[in-house]
Amino acid sequence: MRLNSWPLDVVATNAAETNMVLCDSFLPAEDDTNGEASTCGRILIFLSWVLVVLTMPFSLLVCFKVVQEYERAVIFRLGRLMQGGAKGPGIFFILPCIDAYARVDLRTRTYDVPPQEVLTKDSVTVSVDAVVYYRVSNATVSIANVENAHHSTRLLAQTTLRNTMGTRHLHEILSERMTISGSMQLSLDEATEAWGIKVERVEIKDVRLPVQLQRAMAAEAEAAREARAKVIAAEGEQKASRALREASEVIGDSPAALQLRYLQTLNTISAEKNSTIVFPLPIDILTYFMKSKEAFAANT
Repeated sequence: MRLNSWPLDVVATNAAETNMVLCDSFLPAEDDTNGEASTCGRILIFLSWVLVVLTMPFSLLVCFKVVQEYERAVIFRLGRLMQGGAKGPGIFFILPCIDAYARVDLRTRTYDVPPQEVLTKDSVTVSVDAVVYYRVSNATVSIANVENAHHSTRLLAQTTLRNTMGTRHLHEILSERMTISGSMQLSLDEATEAWGIKVERVEIKDVRLPVQLQRAMAAEAEAAREARAKVIAAEGEQKASRALREASEVIGDSPAALQLRYLQTLNTISAEKNSTIVFPLPIDILTYFMKSKEAFAANT
C-alpha cells in the first residue's frame, strides 16, 4: 500500500479544527442559556400577574409601596436590578414573590469618629477625634456595589484620620486644623465615590496631648513670657533713666525748678492718709550752709 504524505502543519490545523468543533458541540451556548432564563422569567412574571389579578383587591396592599421625600427604593426583579434606577419619592408598584426592594435614606448622616491614638511625624503620641458628615448620592450604586456603604465609610474615615495625622508634625496638627480637615475630606470623597457616598465635611474636634507633654509646653510658654517681661522691664528702666537725666539737666539749669519739685513732693506726701509728719524746710537755708561750707574749704 502506498500512503499519501501530508504536511505536518496541515495535519495540525485539521486536528485543531476538529477539537474546536467537538468542544463547541459539547459546551452549551451562552445565548441559549440567556434565552432559557429569559423565557423562565417571563413565565414567572406572568404567573405573578395572574396571582395579583386573582387576589384583587387584597393584592394591592402588597404591591403598592410608598417612600418618603428623602428616600429612594432600589428594586430587584428575579435578582436583577431593574432598569430606570431607583424609584421615588412617592408610590411605586412591585410584583409579589419575584420583586424585592431596599430603602435608601438620602439624608446627611453624622459620624463621630472615636479617639484615635496617632504617632505624629516627630514621634509624639496624640489622641485625635473628628466628625464626618456624609450622605448617599447614588442609591443604586450604594446598594449594588458595596455590602454596607455606611459601615465601610466609617471604617475608612478612621483609617484616613490615622494616616493623615501620622504624616504631620505636632505643631501642624495644632495650628493647621482647617487644612488637614480639607485634605481628609477630599481623600474620603474620592475613595467613597465608587460606593455612591458623598462626604460633605470633615471637622477635627479635639487633639489630646499627654500630661507630661502638656506640662513641658506650659513650662516653656511660662519661661517665654517671663523672658519677655524682663526685656520689657529693662527697656522701661532704660527709658526712665534717660528721662531722669533730662530732668536733672533742666533742674540744674533753673534753681527755681528744684523748689517747685520739692513743694510738689510735699503735696503728694500730705495727700496720703498716713502717720508721717513732714516739717517743711526752706531750700534757701540749705543753700546758705552749702555756700558757707564752700567758703570754708576755699580758705583752708
